[in-house]
Amino acid sequence: MRRGVSLRCCCLFLFLLLIENAHGNPNYREALAKSLLFFQGQRSGRLPKDQQITWRSNSGLSDGLFAHVDLTGGYYDAGDNVKFNFPMAFTTTMLSWSTLEYGKKMGPELQNARAAIRWATDYLLKCATATPGKLYVGVGDPNADHKCWERPEDMDTVRSVYSVSASNPGSDVAGETAAALAAASLVFRKGDPRYASLLLRTAKNVLQFAMQYRGAYSDSLGSAVCPFYCSYSGYKDELLWGAAWLFRATNDVTYYNFIKSVGDDGGTDVFSWDNKFAGAHVLLARGALLNRDKNFEPYRQEAEDFICRILPNSPFTTTQYTQGGLMYKMPESNLQYVTSISFLLTTYAKYMRATKHYFTCGNMVVNPGLLTNLAKRQVDYILGVNPIKMSYMVGFGPNFPRRIHHRGSSLPSLANHPQSIRCDGGFEPFFHSSNPNPNILVGAIVGGPNQNDGFPDDRSDYSHSEPATYINAAMVGPLAYFAGGKSG
Repeated sequence: MRRGVSLRCCCLFLFLLLIENAHGNPNYREALAKSLLFFQGQRSGRLPKDQQITWRSNSGLSDGLFAHVDLTGGYYDAGDNVKFNFPMAFTTTMLSWSTLEYGKKMGPELQNARAAIRWATDYLLKCATATPGKLYVGVGDPNADHKCWERPEDMDTVRSVYSVSASNPGSDVAGETAAALAAASLVFRKGDPRYASLLLRTAKNVLQFAMQYRGAYSDSLGSAVCPFYCSYSGYKDELLWGAAWLFRATNDVTYYNFIKSVGDDGGTDVFSWDNKFAGAHVLLARGALLNRDKNFEPYRQEAEDFICRILPNSPFTTTQYTQGGLMYKMPESNLQYVTSISFLLTTYAKYMRATKHYFTCGNMVVNPGLLTNLAKRQVDYILGVNPIKMSYMVGFGPNFPRRIHHRGSSLPSLANHPQSIRCDGGFEPFFHSSNPNPNILVGAIVGGPNQNDGFPDDRSDYSHSEPATYINAAMVGPLAYFAGGKSG
């Protein structure tokens, strides 16, 4: 009899679980764990013993050799084998911000989030301190690399080293690197104060360099970074962003005065590895809301103006949505904007809820629930609650992209194919094959569907099928938020 009751309860529980999932409540805790596991698949350098994505092996062990420095480590940005520090530093800042805001909701994943951050900061510290007066900003010739389809373990392309300096400035990449190191210093402040102190000291030096020698790194480095990660929005946003993070880490009024001197962006409706204005405004608005500091009121207003451009029913909206409800900003790698804006929505809602704050977009009243509901719709869409029931996170749910544009995932692992695959050896039969990738890059979020909610799952269609570190990094916060319940 008792067994019958427990079986009935079990069936009822499963039935309720199915209903819950049908109505758009994916397992956020599982998605959070997988979103962090993805970073192990992007690691460059000598892999640790606890590496869980085991089809990856050591790679890039001579990185930095051309400059006679050690630049091993860090992450490959996407499906290629290049280390671009501009998006890598933004990835690091977003992972750190996610951990600062939502660490208490991460449970056992908190350690994995810290490990993902540290893999990046160990590398960024080398880049910032290896040679006085220089900041190394990338390893690997992207033009040569993009002509090849080979595993990172087999790389035979030139591992050129790129840097900025007083005579070849890069205020954008330096400002973002400073932001990453400062934000990470806050993550490690309690657990590893010595490491945190090194991060903060380095962040101060790098931001000083960014402020003193003004210029866009695209102008200094040309085809080494363009068109891949050109600084399209200029460097003013990174100076603001870097100073905002150093102000949060130090409370030093010097940074506040600098922030005031940087000026404004004139309004934006995006947030990305290139354009940081909206993120800086939300970060600074925290001072107005949580600390009741009137000096930060202009940034609160900027943050709310930004949100009014995002909300679908706002009279000031400039944001398109697909028929299935997905925020649609750009045809290429659209999900990077969806995850980063969703992060800002949950985070601003968190500040609003803590202070019982609301605001208006014209005659529309905005409360925190409005922001979290919109963010939840975006997160759920990515996890499979969409017209084609496709999860855009690899390895999550029954239906996910199988042919992602990613060299390591699409080529057989060293264990299965110990012979080297040279530069053009991967195109046939692997790249051009219609077979699913042999290695599942668990947790990777791809560029996403097109504006009609369609997804071809085609390896050659990189604008939709390529994952990237910065897409995932911004998703970590919202996933932790929903995994831990909506309060706080």
